Amino acid sequence: MYRALVASLIIICASLGFITTASDSEISPIEKQSEQTALYREIFDRLATRHYREQRIDDELSRRYLAQYLDQLDPLKSYFLQSDIDEFNQWQTKLDDLARRGDVKPGFVIFNRLRERATAQLKWNIALLQDTERSFDYAADDNLVLDGDQRDWLSSTGEAEAFWHKRVRDSMIRLLLNDKEETKAKELLIKRYENQIKQFEQRDSQDVFQLYVNALATLYDPHTSYFSPRTTENFQINMSLSLEGIGAELTTEDEYTKVVRIIPGGPADLQGILKAEDKIVGVGQDDEEIVDVVGWRLDDVVDLIRGAKDSTVRLEVIPGSGEAADSISLISIVRDKVKLEEKSAQSKILEIEQEGQTYKLGVIDIPAFYLDFEAYRNRDPNYKSTTRDVSQLLIDLTEQQVDGIILDLRNNGGGSLFEATALTDLFIDRGPVVQIRDSSQRIYRNQRATMPALYNGPVVVMINRLSASASEIFAGALQDYGRALIVGSRSYGKGTVQDVTGLTSGQLKLTISKFYRVSGDSTQHRGVLPDIAFPSAYDPEEVGESHQDNALPWDQIRGVPHANSSELKDLVAPLTKAHLQRSAADPDYANLVDILALTKSWDQDKALSLNIEKRRERSAKWDTELFGLENIRLSKKGLKPHTDIETWKEAEDPEEENIAESDPLLQEAGHILTDQIVLQAGLKKTGQPQLAQINKKSTE
Repeated sequence: MYRALVASLIIICASLGFITTASDSEISPIEKQSEQTALYREIFDRLATRHYREQRIDDELSRRYLAQYLDQLDPLKSYFLQSDIDEFNQWQTKLDDLARRGDVKPGFVIFNRLRERATAQLKWNIALLQDTERSFDYAADDNLVLDGDQRDWLSSTGEAEAFWHKRVRDSMIRLLLNDKEETKAKELLIKRYENQIKQFEQRDSQDVFQLYVNALATLYDPHTSYFSPRTTENFQINMSLSLEGIGAELTTEDEYTKVVRIIPGGPADLQGILKAEDKIVGVGQDDEEIVDVVGWRLDDVVDLIRGAKDSTVRLEVIPGSGEAADSISLISIVRDKVKLEEKSAQSKILEIEQEGQTYKLGVIDIPAFYLDFEAYRNRDPNYKSTTRDVSQLLIDLTEQQVDGIILDLRNNGGGSLFEATALTDLFIDRGPVVQIRDSSQRIYRNQRATMPALYNGPVVVMINRLSASASEIFAGALQDYGRALIVGSRSYGKGTVQDVTGLTSGQLKLTISKFYRVSGDSTQHRGVLPDIAFPSAYDPEEVGESHQDNALPWDQIRGVPHANSSELKDLVAPLTKAHLQRSAADPDYANLVDILALTKSWDQDKALSLNIEKRRERSAKWDTELFGLENIRLSKKGLKPHTDIETWKEAEDPEEENIAESDPLLQEAGHILTDQIVLQAGLKKTGQPQLAQINKKSTE
């Protein structure tokens, strides 16, 4: 299973690529610095006394600490030998005691061994590629298992060389399948390994200390981390909400830089091609040569991506889903200034036909919970905020006499807690919105709606796996109050609060509190569960808080008194029945379900064939299956199917121009809201929901 610690675009993850030195001379071991002893004790004390999670500092923690550090350094089990692991096990039950004393020696010994092994192995890889007497057998019928969880540690240098021979051959196959000449492919890989070696050569004591400390910090939870002075500077740039780049959150996963989230309103979002889960393998400036970044440190990759406003960055990307694993695409993005408070909510009208009647639905897309704090503090009457923008949109949509409102929180990663509370206040009358419990188990309930609701009409809230934090507070509150139906897929499950405090050197980001809904349920780990489920583009086993190692658990506290209408809950069953019947007959929705199922089935493969023809056939099969699904969709809609794969790939798909067809999930949410409106009207007239009307519509 992949492991990834979510980090901001410009925050270094507690994970390192596989990097060493290209020179033939020995690399001097990295030594610990004398001041790190006191700093380590300072961090250890903060973790033990201020973190929300209480941990027993014992031998079991020590075992987990060692395992976590080894996993961070060598997640694919590519470098360490079993003999190294046997040697490191001398510290299995001692790291807790050494931490109390501020002793970081094991961290440096283990890292230096990694650097030694990786240096030798990467040099061997380069020699293999440079050896004109040796060639790769691309017709051999063997496999490669990359997932470290599926393999044991390497038993010897001989086994390591055999494993790496396969890895190098796999890399060659990927490049050949993307139209690289063999000579050019070898040159690229040699340069890749030389770059990794060079980066390893540049590591210093501060880097190793950060890695070792973060192996301990992440045992508390995935959002707790230590920032060295160098990464503190980057973190402060990020927190200022102003940087010039592409607008994406990145992390390192194994040897790749992976996109965690596209920041709404940023250049990548506006360009529309780069997606969450994509892996960046190359970065180029304007028309300059693409630089291969496989195995690089995250902050070094970010330095390449970041640049002057209006300049162009080109990214070579392996799509995270929807394409074969060997496919590499080139994406060009014009850099711009990314200011999070400028990502404003937008509205549009969605029209739904039912029984000869047209229903007008207002759709409000809320990309983030933003607030211009500086303008707010300065009492600027025109300060930007989610609540102010949505309030005006609600007024405008009400003037257009919409029949209901869809609030689209898909991909909304959160933001201001104040805004989440204030936005809730637009839809409910006075009452509590969220509870917060700190590490001392004190509970705060001062986040409340204080005004009568601005909008009292029918509401549906759309969420998905990337809806997190403040989005979950808002959606959870409207669900608990019975104010709105929640549709979509389970949300992220980020229900914790972090605090950043200064240290003698660097900073510590520490989880200090948890969010709880007014019902008493935590939003942590489990997230918000939709009333009506849609298929998810993101595998919950790979994306979300529950995927993170050492995530705090879901739990409950006592609920608080709040208004709770049961009317919508009583409608969930008939609405779900109508949704299932209708969506199965909708060509666009059914096509989306089929594509997601196809993607999931392809992701089940644990081993890669090293036969280039089988890999080529696999890529062709992917295209063929997608081509078939698309033609089924077109046929069901009464449109002309594509004649061949080439014309399908070149087609612009002219029927995908309106809001309904470009977003089948939004279209279906509109149908659900329309059904809700019809049922609630029936309740008001007769005291019973009028089921016949929506059941007839769903089967047509």
